[in-house]
Amino acid sequence: MAGNGLSYSEQGGEAAPELAQEAAPTTAPSAPAAFGLFSSDTKKNEDLKQMLESSKDSAKLDAMKRIVGMIAKGKNASELFPAVVKNVASKNIEIKKLVYVYLMRYAEEQQDLALLSISTFQRALKDPNQLIRASALRVLSSIRVPIIVPIMMLAIKEASSDLSPYVRKNAAHAIQKLYSLDPEQKEMLIEVIEKLLKDRSTLVAGSVVMAFEEVCPDRIDLIHKNYRKLCTLLVDVEEWGQVVIIHMLTRYARTQFVSPWKKDDDDVVEEYNENNFYESDEEQKEKDWKVKKTYVMDPDHRLLLRNTKPLLQSRNAAVVMAVAQLYWHLAPKSEAGIVSKSLVRLLRSNREVQYIVLQNIATMSIQRKGMFEPYLKSFYVRSTDPTMIKTLKLEILTNLANEANISTLLREFQTYVKSQDKQFAAATIQAIGRCATNITEVTDTCLSGLVCLLSNRDEIVVAESVVVIKKLLQTQPSYHGEIIKHMAKLLDNITVPVARASILWLIGEYCERVPKIAPDVLRKTAKSFTNEDDLVKLQILNLGAKLYLTNSKQTKLLTQYVLNLGKYDQSYDIRDRTRFIRQLIVPNEKSGALSKYAKKIFLAQKPAPLLESPFKARDHFQLGTLSHTLNSRAAGYLELSDWPEVAPDPALRNVDAPEAAKEWTVFLGKTKKEKPTEKFYSESEEEEDESASTSATESESGSESEKEDKEEGSSDESSGSSSSSEESSDSESESKESTVKKTSRTAEKSDSEDIKKKAKRITKKRNTSSSSDSESSSSEESSSDSKSESDLRSDSESGKSGRATSSKKEEKPIQDRKAPNKKDVFLLDLDDFYPVTSPLSVPAAAVLSPSLAADLEGLSLSGSSVIDVTTQVFVPTKTHELLHRMSGKGLAAHYHFSRQPCIFGDCTVSVQVTLTNTTDQKIKNIHIGEKKLPPGMRMHGFNPIESLEPEGSITVSMGIDFCDSTQTASFQLCTRDDHFNVNIQPPVGELLLPVTMSEKDFKKEQGMLTGMNETSATIAVAPQNSTSLVIIERVVKAANLGVVPSGQDNIHRFAAKTVHSGSLVLVTVELKESSTAQLIINTEKTVIGSVLLRELKPVLSQG
Repeated sequence: MAGNGLSYSEQGGEAAPELAQEAAPTTAPSAPAAFGLFSSDTKKNEDLKQMLESSKDSAKLDAMKRIVGMIAKGKNASELFPAVVKNVASKNIEIKKLVYVYLMRYAEEQQDLALLSISTFQRALKDPNQLIRASALRVLSSIRVPIIVPIMMLAIKEASSDLSPYVRKNAAHAIQKLYSLDPEQKEMLIEVIEKLLKDRSTLVAGSVVMAFEEVCPDRIDLIHKNYRKLCTLLVDVEEWGQVVIIHMLTRYARTQFVSPWKKDDDDVVEEYNENNFYESDEEQKEKDWKVKKTYVMDPDHRLLLRNTKPLLQSRNAAVVMAVAQLYWHLAPKSEAGIVSKSLVRLLRSNREVQYIVLQNIATMSIQRKGMFEPYLKSFYVRSTDPTMIKTLKLEILTNLANEANISTLLREFQTYVKSQDKQFAAATIQAIGRCATNITEVTDTCLSGLVCLLSNRDEIVVAESVVVIKKLLQTQPSYHGEIIKHMAKLLDNITVPVARASILWLIGEYCERVPKIAPDVLRKTAKSFTNEDDLVKLQILNLGAKLYLTNSKQTKLLTQYVLNLGKYDQSYDIRDRTRFIRQLIVPNEKSGALSKYAKKIFLAQKPAPLLESPFKARDHFQLGTLSHTLNSRAAGYLELSDWPEVAPDPALRNVDAPEAAKEWTVFLGKTKKEKPTEKFYSESEEEEDESASTSATESESGSESEKEDKEEGSSDESSGSSSSSEESSDSESESKESTVKKTSRTAEKSDSEDIKKKAKRITKKRNTSSSSDSESSSSEESSSDSKSESDLRSDSESGKSGRATSSKKEEKPIQDRKAPNKKDVFLLDLDDFYPVTSPLSVPAAAVLSPSLAADLEGLSLSGSSVIDVTTQVFVPTKTHELLHRMSGKGLAAHYHFSRQPCIFGDCTVSVQVTLTNTTDQKIKNIHIGEKKLPPGMRMHGFNPIESLEPEGSITVSMGIDFCDSTQTASFQLCTRDDHFNVNIQPPVGELLLPVTMSEKDFKKEQGMLTGMNETSATIAVAPQNSTSLVIIERVVKAANLGVVPSGQDNIHRFAAKTVHSGSLVLVTVELKESSTAQLIINTEKTVIGSVLLRELKPVLSQG
């Protein structure tokens, strides 16, 4: 039975009920659970192997759950590797996920078996499910065999261009594994890192910076263009990514900005003379006068400090510590103090976090005491603190001691000395000694207190007191002859070697002040010489030598006796010291010239010891690093460079205009074959003119188009890209791009006449079929998975650069198009304010050359989704109170969300504010004052209202970019005489734009937003809410969603895009039996998805 018990425990707790139920039929060994229960040790896990070989997916799934449960409990499941790896090609998605979880754990141990399935992993890299693609890459990078390095390299390159940010994140993780396996791949990996650094996804940012720090931390040039983007994204990156990015940006900032720590509060004094252009240096010196040139912080330096400040409120201690070290190393000294409160808050965490935080505070408090003085009581020692924490708190209290608080601290120290923790009591005595040295006013008080401790019963306390008193007496020995006499009396009772040695050193050093006691002490110690510790023996020899030189009459024989004892001591240190002293102090014919100076050598005045903090030596290490904690340089530590004297050119961080190149597009109808397409060579002048007139609204269209790529899963399948230049698309490899360029160059040279004709034909087609083009262009707008810098730039820039790089041969057709398009722009159609609603004009279908078509095969071209923003289904009438008339002194304000296109920009939500004057007097100069907005949020206020008549009312428009969050926009509503703090908080449903699409496209997009991107709940639906009209009415009333046609009566579908990023939000309401319904929301914005789910549940369930 012992064997059976062991087998039972190995199955994991989850299987216990199952085993108990199926244990009865012992004669049926085919029952997997019973077999596992009664098997011997040699056959353990056989039931799991049988279940994995079963033809039923349910059995395989149960087996995999139990195996993963075993791994989670720390049990070894490696022997099941052959059985598990057979299921790697399973068609069941749940089984496949668990198999990959298992393989990630054991692929490195079972490399040979894992290699057999490498073709399966490669196929899985093309799987439609993002979790499978990511897991396959993780398993592949876990097989650490040099022979598969090229396969891994190819997989990483492809994954870095994947549509899913989760897969791109795993590509960044794989970079580090590949680099550790084969450092020779560094150059190719740097190219992938450079590509991923341009990624706009917060999911990817932390991982790629970690890869950057591992592979090429010295390549600062890769960060220049991405610096501002990283600063902006920082607040939304996951916590451990934030830590890595902050440390990297700290190093970056120390190389790119000048020091903000100049003397005299950043004022630099320099000579100035208004006539210095004409006069010589001597004349200047006579007439010059000094002005102060104040330090001005670089805007990028300020951007970093401003964007990291909110992270001081993070729940993650590592993030807070990272921001604290950034402010310590980068911020002006006047601003660094803001981190102190956050660090003190961390002292409520567990003891490990406290230890690290206190170590860093100890280093900070040495240089800038003022930062932590207000929080002095937070560092008082608690009885429950472990010794390591107590010692660090004591260190900080000692650093913070000054004339104002020393009396309080000394009372605190008196309590600590009585502690049962002897190590801590000894450290307290050392702290008292340091306070006495640093603050001269309390030196005498501390000395008298330490002398009182000499009568303590605890030997360790007495010994430490002796050592500290010895150091203090060196600073002013002339006043303390009585203390030396008192300590000489203690010599008989003290046994601790360090304390005995300290007393002997003191008596020997100041033997002339105690001429009667010193010889007697030597007599007593000579008796016990052979039994003393080596440290004490050395001091006895020193005492004898000093007394021989100052009082040879009384001590000559005693000294010779001690020297004879030392001559035959077992320790060679003692023997050497004895021979040295004898030759030096006892004159004979062999004595050298040094004997004349023996007294000067032994009794020379020694400098007083400097009592310093042990943390002073750590300040050359970066705070928060392992090297700082260990006080020793750890492997992989990257030193902070000194501030440059002159800052490098800040223009390096400017994002360049994209290099527009030839555009290739393919138009694929839903039921038609591929149409032959023609080459197109330039952006139309229309785009340039539009960008000039609507630059304010299109300034962020680049970032929106990047987000669209993630929503439109089939944009990878829709051909073409918004810009085919070398930098504009991450989805195409370098080889494909070079092929495109070669093809286009060849075409330009050979077909110059044909080009003119084709360009004219395309111009006509564009003018006559703009409507059909615009419909298809929303899906064809972008095919890249992870956009590069071109995504960050406005359409106006791409229009200009496209025109600049186009050939002269196409100028004529462009001019032909110019005039009519200007008229279209001046019509100011409201749709123009949303780039997503009014897709960019894309050239008509063009012919791809055979070579280019072959290169583009990897894009798996198929029918693309057509997703257009539509008008709102429901206009809400509900208003929210912005300012009550009592609070506003007669001025009342209400607001509501109009769900109309906002005139202030394509990323802003339109808010209608109604202002009412309830008084009998005019209210003048109503305007918006100070704005207190979260990072990234922008607000466009209304124009000031000169006056509002009594009982009058006016409605004005505002635009707020909420950055796809429900955070409150706080600002001041001001009149001529007053200002009132008001807030606008949007419901999550108002952060959406309704879109229309076919049911087929909806299902396709939904299939690409599963797993982490899906949230669902089952709700009880009131009977009166179960009809289609009521469901649609209630859902669109709660959220700005578009209705998607559905072929099933019990399923209702809704779709929208987020206003700021353009991420797709898909809502499905499926009515079930017994008055229940399943509510499913698919979106990359998981936070928005969960909040929307919470808001829609009561809407559908209430009566």
